[in-house]
Amino acid sequence: MDKTAYRFKGKSILHNISLREKQSIESSMYQSLFSSEEWNKAKIIGVTLSQDHEWSTEPIIEEGWKAGKTIAAPRCLPKEKQLEFYQLDSYNQLERVYFGLREPVRDKDWFVEKNAIDLLLVPGLLFDSKGYRIGYGGGYYDRFIEGFRGKTMMIASEKQREDTLPFEDYDQRVEYVLTEKGIHSTYTL
Repeated sequence: MDKTAYRFKGKSILHNISLREKQSIESSMYQSLFSSEEWNKAKIIGVTLSQDHEWSTEPIIEEGWKAGKTIAAPRCLPKEKQLEFYQLDSYNQLERVYFGLREPVRDKDWFVEKNAIDLLLVPGLLFDSKGYRIGYGGGYYDRFIEGFRGKTMMIASEKQREDTLPFEDYDQRVEYVLTEKGIHSTYTL
């Protein structure tokens, strides 16, 4: 199977999870994340703004705010296929961009340097035991993770696990995967 077929499979999995099951899985994920060493040690957390079919990141953002953490949200630069992160203190700092995505308004005063982020929560459609993931196909996170010195953690359900996934030289692994069964190091999955 090629990456396009895996992408279709991953989207299908997410779209076929009932709301009740989604909420149950998310509750377990949040509990594991908020009690983890990775979360507790992190001062600056990079996290995307989820869409309806994805695992909700709003509770993560709001818990980060309550815990006094700096939340950094990504903005896509489509021409360069790069991500920039901006400090997010309020949902009022967001705007709707292409495909209905919510991103922070680009403001140099709120820019967060790549390696200032302690924990980067990475979205994706599928993952394997080595930490490779199938994302949405733009390569934005692979480019960002290259040379990144903080911790990387994908948010996914066990339903999104594959034995192995195809990968290219430019694909970047994540160190951890957060599922309803807890946080797993990709070195021990």
